[in-house]
Formats: sequence, C-alpha cells, structure tokens
Amino acid sequence: MIDQTHDPEARSWLASAQDHPEFPVQNLPLGVFSPADGRPRGGVAIGDSILDLAGVAPLLDGGAREAALLAGGAVLNPLLGAGRVPLRALRRGLFALLTEPARQAEVRPHLYPAPECRVHLPVAIGDYTDFYAGIHHAVTVGSLFRPDNPLLPNYKHVPIGYHGRASSVRVSGGEVVRPNGQTKAPDAEAPRFGPSARLDYELEMAIWVGTGNALGEPVPIAEAAEHIAGLSLLNDWSARDIQAWEYQPLGPFLAKSFHTTVSPWIVTLDALAPYRTAQPARAQGDPEPLPYLFAAHDQDAGAFNLTMDVHLSTARMRGDGQEPFRLSRGRMTSMYWTAAQLLTHHASNGCNLRPGDLLGTGTLSGEGRESMGSLLELSGGGKQPVELGNGETRTFLEDGDEVIITAFAEAEGFVRLGFGECRARIAPAPL
Repeated sequence: MIDQTHDPEARSWLASAQDHPEFPVQNLPLGVFSPADGRPRGGVAIGDSILDLAGVAPLLDGGAREAALLAGGAVLNPLLGAGRVPLRALRRGLFALLTEPARQAEVRPHLYPAPECRVHLPVAIGDYTDFYAGIHHAVTVGSLFRPDNPLLPNYKHVPIGYHGRASSVRVSGGEVVRPNGQTKAPDAEAPRFGPSARLDYELEMAIWVGTGNALGEPVPIAEAAEHIAGLSLLNDWSARDIQAWEYQPLGPFLAKSFHTTVSPWIVTLDALAPYRTAQPARAQGDPEPLPYLFAAHDQDAGAFNLTMDVHLSTARMRGDGQEPFRLSRGRMTSMYWTAAQLLTHHASNGCNLRPGDLLGTGTLSGEGRESMGSLLELSGGGKQPVELGNGETRTFLEDGDEVIITAFAEAEGFVRLGFGECRARIAPAPL
C-alpha cells in the first residue's frame, strides 16, 4: 500500500534526515536501542538519530499510540505480533510527527544521537530457519561437488531449508569466534578436531515473522505477506570444512550454529511497498509451483528490488588506513521462491510460527562472479584466491577480517532506503 509516507517530496524537520542515504523519513525502520544512561527500548532510525517510541507515544493517537506503547520494552515481539495494521498506523503517526514543523519542539526531547546509543537484537527469537532460495548460489555450489547434476531433483519443487540455532544469533558488531570442529581432508585416514580453516560468510536477507499462526493451522499463500513484519540483513557464517564432513545425512549442524549476524533495523513491509517487483520468471521447462505455493499477486509483486553489497576489511587495510574492499554485489531478486512462499511452505504442515521468528533467505548470489555471495563461490571452493586490491588475497576468512554487509532499496520516483550495517570481525578460535 503506497501512501503519503512514501512521497519522495516529503521532508523531515530533522536536518540529518533530509537526503539521508539510509534513513530518510520515508523509511522509519524499527529496532531496539539504549542511550548511554538508559535501558533498552524500542526505537526508530531517522537520519543520524534514534526516536524513542514509548517516549513519543503520548504524542500519538489511537492505534499509533497503542503500537508505540507495545514497543516500550527490550524486545519488539509484542509490536510485531500485533500485525500489519498497527504497524501501518504507527508508521503514519511517526511520519506526521517528523514532518510537521509544529511538532518539532515536543518530539525533539525523544531523539537521541545514534552514535551515542547502543543497538540490540530487536526481538527475542524463538526459532530460526534458514532457507536455500538463492538459485544461482545453489547451482554454483552444487557444480563444485556435482558438476553434472548441480541441483538435486527436489530443488525446483519445494523450498529447501534447515532449522538453525536461534540462541547464537547476534546483532551487528562485535566478534565471531572461529569455531572448532571435526574436519576430514579427502586424503586423510581419520578426522581431526581443531579450528576451522575454511571460514566463510553468506550474503542473506532476514525475514521477520509478525503475526504467527496456531499449531495445526497453515498460512495460505494469499495471506502470507500479512504475517511478515519486515526485512533485515543476515550473515549466516559457515565453517565449510566442518560442514563438508558433518552434513550427511542430516544437513548443517555445528558448521552453522556457532554464530549468525543480523542488522539491527527491521525495515517494514509497508516501507518497502514501492520497491516490490515481479518475481523473476522461471526458466523454460521449470515446473510451476504447486497450487498451495502459487498466488498471482505474489508472482506479480512478491519480490523486492534490493541491492546488497559485501565488503571486507582486513587488519592490514585498517592499519594502512584503507577503505574496505568490495567483494561482491547481489540482488534479492535472485531468489527462486518469494518471501511469502517461504513462509507459507514453512507453515504448510501446521508448524506454528511465532512473532519474532527469523527466516533466512539463503545465500543470494547472482549469475556473474561479481555477484557471488560467499567466498566458497568466489574462490572456486578455495582453489582461486580472491585479489583484494592491496596485494592481499583470500580463499576463506582469516582472523581479524571484518565482513560488512549493506543494502539499499531503489525504485524510480521514490527515495532510496537503506538497512544499516550487518558487520562482525573474526576472532581466533579458543585454545
């Protein structure tokens, strides 16, 4: 639903929000923050500031006020679980406060400089499921191991996913400790235990569940978008050598569960309305989705026109004062399945999804090398070192490397929206 909150001519009285590359007044993403001397509470990113939602609740009316009060705690689950209607009311109410000059004096006391605040994981995640919806990634990785048959027979019929570890999801920033685990070289007689030597990142988007569903009650594809609160960035860190040894027959386990990083801001589906686009047509000869996964409106506007960048900053780059090196640029339209299809399939057996549950898209690589979303792909499975532009190379991540993922939404006639950063630095494995 496109309305006045998407007007590209709208301007906030907050100077830093005007022409802001990520957080103009048309965005208003949700998160949890704490000022230097305060407790965690719900907030909205606007320009270079964060607006305290509970603080401005008395300035709002009706559903917008009620929604703001739901965000007064340390997690946003109550707000996300209230559904799209309260989220929409809150967005419109905040937009009015931040664009009407007459409201400036009463709103300003509830704005905090973002650099002086700490951001937190925005929700309490009950469950985390990671999908494998990036078809170009699936083909490229499959070709490394099965050159004659890169995609397994089920891939184009059913959204593939695995149950991740919710307890190790962390907000952007901080360190990722290199995991220890069992690995086995192809020519070794027995496995060994020790630090992963093939640590990798995965460029993904996070899909946050808003309204859940009762156990035993599937979510029809026509209603799935109403159960999605918004999107963030996600990095599904992967220990490729541990994964290669452990994944058969039950799939990923310790190679994935040690850490997952998400960006702190949830860009709501309402904010992203102008950036919806048609799901890319399937290749000739591909099967049509089964009826429970097909809705015409989802095919017409179920994808998102988002561009995602991955940068790498090494210890040497930082020491030399160099900017991070861009490894790749991908697009969310590389998904073989829409976000709505992923959610509908997840609930199709009656599985109950809950507010704040996290769905990962899977690695979103494009067809060309410049858009590959992992080092596994960029290095050809570790056989082709990636040049970093300063004399350094990488096949996989080294201690001290920092991975930074960013993204933006663009559409003709609308302003550009951003998602903030999803970043973390690799720390040595424990002794």
